[in-house]
Amino acid sequence: MASSSRSWRYNVFPSFHGPDVRVTFMSHLKKQFQHNGIIAFNDEGIERSKLIGTELIRSIRESRISIVVLSENYGSSSWCLNELLEILKCQESAGQIVMTVFYKVDPCDVRKQMGEFGKTFKETCEGKTETQVHKWIHALTHVANIAGEHSVNWNNEAKMIEKIALNVSDNLNATPSRDFDGMVGLEGHLGKIQCLLILENDEPMTLGISGPAGIGKTTIARALYNQLSPDFPLRYFMENVGGSYRNIGCGDHGSKLRLQEELLLHILNQTNINVCHLDVISERLCNQKVLIVLDDVDSLDQLDALAKDIYHFGSGSRIIVTTKDQELLERYGITNTYHVGFPSNGEALEIFCRYAFRRNSPKYGFEKLAIRVAELCGNLPLGLRVVGSSLGGKSGDEWEVIIHRLETSLDEDLERVLRVGYETLHEKDQALFLHIAIFFNNKDQDYVKSMLHDCNLNVEHGLRNLVNRSLIDISTNGEIVMHSLLQQMARQVIQRQEPWKRHILIDPREICDVLEYETGTRTVCGIYFDTSETGEVFVSKGALKRMRNLQFLTVHKRKHCEKDIVCIPQDLEFPPRLKLLHWEVYPRKSLPMRFHLENLVELNMRDSQLEKLWEGSQPLTNLKKMDLAMSCHLKELPDLSNATNLERLNLNDCESLVEIPSSFSNLHKLKALSILRNFPDISRNVSKFSISVEELDQVPESIRLWSRLRVLTITSKGKLKSLTHLPQSVKHLHLSCIGEQRIPYFKKSLQRVELYLNSCRSSLLREDCEPKEGLTCPYDTPYTQLDYTNCFKLDREARTAILTEHFAQGWACLPGGEVPVEFDHQAKGNSVTIHPVSNMSLTIFKVCVLISPNQQTRESEQLACCRISKGIEEISVYAIPRIQRKHLFLFPSYLLQESTSREVVFTFSSELEIVECGVQIWKDESERNQSAYSKPGNGEEEDVSNNQQDTYNISRAWDEEEAEEYVNLNPAKRTKR
Repeated sequence: MASSSRSWRYNVFPSFHGPDVRVTFMSHLKKQFQHNGIIAFNDEGIERSKLIGTELIRSIRESRISIVVLSENYGSSSWCLNELLEILKCQESAGQIVMTVFYKVDPCDVRKQMGEFGKTFKETCEGKTETQVHKWIHALTHVANIAGEHSVNWNNEAKMIEKIALNVSDNLNATPSRDFDGMVGLEGHLGKIQCLLILENDEPMTLGISGPAGIGKTTIARALYNQLSPDFPLRYFMENVGGSYRNIGCGDHGSKLRLQEELLLHILNQTNINVCHLDVISERLCNQKVLIVLDDVDSLDQLDALAKDIYHFGSGSRIIVTTKDQELLERYGITNTYHVGFPSNGEALEIFCRYAFRRNSPKYGFEKLAIRVAELCGNLPLGLRVVGSSLGGKSGDEWEVIIHRLETSLDEDLERVLRVGYETLHEKDQALFLHIAIFFNNKDQDYVKSMLHDCNLNVEHGLRNLVNRSLIDISTNGEIVMHSLLQQMARQVIQRQEPWKRHILIDPREICDVLEYETGTRTVCGIYFDTSETGEVFVSKGALKRMRNLQFLTVHKRKHCEKDIVCIPQDLEFPPRLKLLHWEVYPRKSLPMRFHLENLVELNMRDSQLEKLWEGSQPLTNLKKMDLAMSCHLKELPDLSNATNLERLNLNDCESLVEIPSSFSNLHKLKALSILRNFPDISRNVSKFSISVEELDQVPESIRLWSRLRVLTITSKGKLKSLTHLPQSVKHLHLSCIGEQRIPYFKKSLQRVELYLNSCRSSLLREDCEPKEGLTCPYDTPYTQLDYTNCFKLDREARTAILTEHFAQGWACLPGGEVPVEFDHQAKGNSVTIHPVSNMSLTIFKVCVLISPNQQTRESEQLACCRISKGIEEISVYAIPRIQRKHLFLFPSYLLQESTSREVVFTFSSELEIVECGVQIWKDESERNQSAYSKPGNGEEEDVSNNQQDTYNISRAWDEEEAEEYVNLNPAKRTKR
């Protein structure tokens, strides 16, 4: 039984020979225990005999620590010797801590049963069985090898007693506690860190733990310290080193001495110690096995003072350093490091629920609100804890108020923690941080470098610093990612700046005044203008031109309101250094005549009133991105022959655009294109392509030459027969069809297929179009999303294929009136219990839920599935499209376990009515689906089987963000407890 999983009746059980020590040493020790609040077993009133009674045995077993006081006549008592046997049995079976005191007896005499101790012991052994004597000898030998206090080493018995009581307190404090029981994700962190510590290796070692503020580094380090402490005689957790000692000025000699003094006082349990030189630590701790945790270190001087002498310590010593600054560890030469990442979306939801609801999942009716808050907190554990605690016990209306507040401002406690990393940055790195927060979050780092290369910010060096301080992260595909709460903190930093010092304007009212009254200055380099709820805004002719250094202009609407109108003059002048122009719902039919394009890197005019952009050939060498999606009045595109560096072009839903200029063939760097109507003659370098067409019987053969195409999106009203011309490079296909549709066959190389056939009539191909060699039905791909919502004329063959196919990842939604009989574990209502018979470590379930609209009015509703096995919960949340009648929703569920659970319970909750549910156990599927669990190789950037990615709705639109993250979509939000 693990010691951390039970409660103890007594702190200490003392085992001693009464005539030797009861009225002397033990009376003083018990008094000291009382003084220190230590609960010790009291044997007074218990009649002594040769056999220890059941009460005494129970008392030993219910004590956390046993202290064996070995005196000259301890071995003369069979009572004491039998107590010792029981104590050592508890040490082995229950993890009981055993401490020793050698009172006026030599440990060697106890170990070898010599001298007076041995003489009295031999007398006790007379007449006993050989087995009994052997047990006693073994017990005495074992206990004598446990290091303890030796009375001959003390000239002051009172001091010795104080030290013993202090050691008992330390052991009680270091006992693995329930403080961290059930903490989401903690077990995984501790397991990985212990592997890095290599505890079986006796060589002293230093380990660094890094991660952003509020991620849980201190919590992990504290839990690790509690777990490891019993194995280290000397140990100390030095809290908040950076915060507590930042003002000392560790660069000077005296400050380093004070740091060392602080460490030695605690680790040696001294009340006073004099550190007169920097070698005292290595001298005092030389050859001692120590565990030292230095929490939240933020300077090299702190490490130099406290972690320099690791190799002077005893074998097995460990120093653990937590910090927000990864570079600090690298500069000090600590290469053995662990980076604490953000919890998955499912884990974040569970963390939040534990503080908001005191349970692992949302209360009924709060599911959508809980997911929304978890998203706003950006999965930061500190944010989830603070916000969850503030929402506990409040009504839905109160939640809405707090959520709205969270969208615009940060909790004070959160902001204080998050600002620490920002405030320690150099001035240029602070400016870079603010630019990323406002304009460039989730943007490619090369793109950001091109945007900021002439801003005197030393972008390369600055990005590295921000990564090392855990203020940003660089994803595997090169995107800069900043946490949403850090973005919020950045906005508050800007708002607190003096108005005349602001380089970036974000306050809508301030921006309205600047644009109407031309009060902007050369200081301004960026404007981020949310026109929601601003009413009518008037822009003066020279308002932008006055801000000569303006490079980044973003105008967008977070909320749509017809009263929010931006009025701009015909002859508005844009500043000459403009690099980013992002203006949603641009109100005029064309861009100004005097528009400087030579520095422009990105032009984003989504949902604009534009009919054309500009006349003639323009200097577009720096232009990399153009997004004109949903500009339904756009009739023509300009000459793009000079846009030789253009990489992304989105013309989605540009309904009036009927002709593509011949200059498209010159766009050799084009990687992503979204277009309406026709497959154009474009560069073969394109990797992501989206097209929306009225009729499409077959894709053209020329697409075979697009050798780098990986993601293809097709929206069509036609009757696709097959997609046989796809190049081998295509891995992910998104097909959205309307009307009567037969499902085409695809190349077997596809890893992911998503079909959205809402309200259409669908069938599989019949005998007139048999699948050819190398082609496959879409349901056989590793990941499949099948949206057959409201397809009430779905034929039997297609329905059977969907219901019987064992897709490894994904989901399917189709009309249905009852759970099919293949799902042999069925129940009415929202819960089903099954009893697996498989002995495999991986059990695969196929789940089917019959849902009814129940007056559904929203575009989508959520379905939550909670699976409980062996007390472990796993929660999955799916988005269900709007349904008109009863539908079946199907998805797989994987259970990894060392041994099969006797019982697995599936429980479902939703605003939809759950009529019935069923589960089918897939047998012998481990080999069949093995390939579905492996990551793509040969340069693939994404892991298509990543269960931690989520989608909360089904989007039909194609945009840059969807293209970039396309292969990571998965509608399941999962969490485990």
